Order: sequence, then C-alpha cells, then structure tokens
Amino acid sequence: MTADAISGSGPASGSLAAKPLRLLVLEADTPQPNTNAKYGGYRGVFTALLTAGAKALDPPRPLADLASITALNIVEDTQSYPPLDEVDAILITGSRHTAFDNDPWILKLVEYAKQAIDSGRIRVVGVCFGHQIIGRAMGAPVGKSDKGWEIAVTDVDLTDKGKAIFQLDKMRIHQMHRDVVLEFPKDAIPLGGNQICPVQAMYSPGRYITVQGHPEFTAEIVGEIVTNRHKAGIFTDDVYTDALSRLSNEHDGVAIAKAFLNFMRHG
Repeated sequence: MTADAISGSGPASGSLAAKPLRLLVLEADTPQPNTNAKYGGYRGVFTALLTAGAKALDPPRPLADLASITALNIVEDTQSYPPLDEVDAILITGSRHTAFDNDPWILKLVEYAKQAIDSGRIRVVGVCFGHQIIGRAMGAPVGKSDKGWEIAVTDVDLTDKGKAIFQLDKMRIHQMHRDVVLEFPKDAIPLGGNQICPVQAMYSPGRYITVQGHPEFTAEIVGEIVTNRHKAGIFTDDVYTDALSRLSNEHDGVAIAKAFLNFMRHG
C-alpha cells in the first residue's frame, strides 16, 4: 500500500479500495475455552467485530476489501514480530496480564508499539490492555484503579471529538478491567471517560486510537469470563451479581468497530 493511501494525504477511496490494509492483530492472551473454541483466538473475535463494522459502513463493505488480517500470539511467540514495513495497521488486544509489569514480552510490546506509532505511517488500535500499553508507550502512567473492577456494559461520557469519531452521543461498552491509564498522554486527544475510569478512550490523528472497554465482547463472552473468575474466587459474589445484571445490555461495539476501520483507513 502506498504512503498516500495510509496517511490519507491522497484520494482515500480509490487506492484504499484497490489494496486492503495489512492489519496485524497482536494477541496478548487466549480467550476462555468456549470462546476460543468458537472463534479460534482473539484474531477470530476481532475479525467477527470488524466484519460487523464493515457491513455497517455506508455503503456496506466486505471486510476483505478493507483489510487482510494476520495474528501473532505475543505471549507465547515473542521472537517473531514482523518488520514494521510489512504492516499498515496494528491492533493490540485485551489481556489478563498487567500492562505496567516489566516482563520481557511486555517491554518488547511497549517498544514495538512506540516504534509503530512514531513511524507516522502505521495506525495503531488499542483495546483494554492494548489501550494501557499504548498509554505506557506514550509516556502516560498506568496502574491499578482504586475504584476496583469495571465489568460488563457501562456508560462512557464522550467528548465532542469522541462523539464525532464514534458517531455516538454516549458510548455503551463491555468492560473487564481493574488496571487503568491514570492520565491522558500529552499528545492524546481525550475521547471519553467516566467516574470509574476517567481515561476511557483517546486518539492521536494518524497515529493511534484506543478504548479501555471491549467492543469485541458479547454477553456470551463476558458471561464465560465472569462465571469462571467467580468460580476461581477472583470476583466476589457482589461483583459477580452486579456484572450479570448488565451482561445483556445493549452496547455500541459495531459503532466502535466502524470508528476503528475509519481510523485505520483515513486516520
């Protein structure tokens, strides 16, 4: 793909339609067993999300016309990061791991994300753990929230820029986190926040877009996580019951997927 097509500095529709983006999904975890069996890893989960987003575009598009997707499990295979000139966009998934730890694979991911963002060509998308990794790569502090877990569908108040990018007045999004980005990076445009987590979404034109929540999650996916973590003693009865009460609420995953695709194509 040409630099014009990626940067958006040339005609957006013609060159992008001619050659799909090379999207690399960096899988920072493996889904719960039932979800993994259904989707085949987080690549499959995000492919399903982006497929729905592409169908919701005006006019609708097949995802294959917009992006060719490859994936790398960066927890298990830390030596195989592709050269950055072989990718046009990167999506960093969620994870049960901690973005502010200093495990070698996490440090390598932070550096790779920083190099991609600083390239000025590659569009980087971060979801939950990926949102935190990008915050860390851009110099923002990341830590554990003093407000505890945020789980299942919650509301996020959007800034004016957030409303424009997501085409929503308020964002409803599945959550599954206790770690947070504590401050917006200096280069970031805030897109949204709420009382539990003020840094919920952020954007740097042509460089990155992130959300703390999980647009790719469904009630089924979250239900499996919540049930298994409750059985394991990670979630208390109260946390579990509260999560179940909001599990099936409507959410804006498809609208967020459309925003991701528009960002990857146009910046």
